[in-house]
Amino acid sequence: MNCKYICLLLLLLITSKGFAQTGKGSVADVAFIQGNWKATTPDGRTIEGSWLPPKGENLLGFMRMMKGDKPDLYEILAYEQTDKGLTSMVKHFQPGLIGNEEKDKQDRYVFVEASKNRAVFEKEGETTLRILYEKRSVSQFVIARGSQKDGKWVFEDLFVFNKVK
Repeated sequence: MNCKYICLLLLLLITSKGFAQTGKGSVADVAFIQGNWKATTPDGRTIEGSWLPPKGENLLGFMRMMKGDKPDLYEILAYEQTDKGLTSMVKHFQPGLIGNEEKDKQDRYVFVEASKNRAVFEKEGETTLRILYEKRSVSQFVIARGSQKDGKWVFEDLFVFNKVK
């Protein structure tokens, strides 16, 4: 009888270790952002964002930020399954595709948690900055910036997107 329990315990330990190696989160946790979206910031900038459907272990998106009829900033966003888990990588470009980050560098965010239509990432190396992706309705999706206040995470909307038909 004890041998059965020991074998079961060993099986559970081996299985859970295998799952831990696959990392935290999956591309399915951010699949709700796929589609075409548009936002307007309080200062009048227009932001258009498009995210492709997940394929394999990645999801790719891009954003175009405009001031009037002139481009202000472009972003490429890649969500990939890595050995550390789901990772969000962001590259920023000025008009003319002039990169803000070094050629082989990008802003990296590691997966923290997810629930239905909601995913949270933390900036790699900065435990004081989190980004929330949240689909609030069929036609609204938000990217919010989080910081700790009084020991709790508080998120403020950066971009409130509406679905483009």
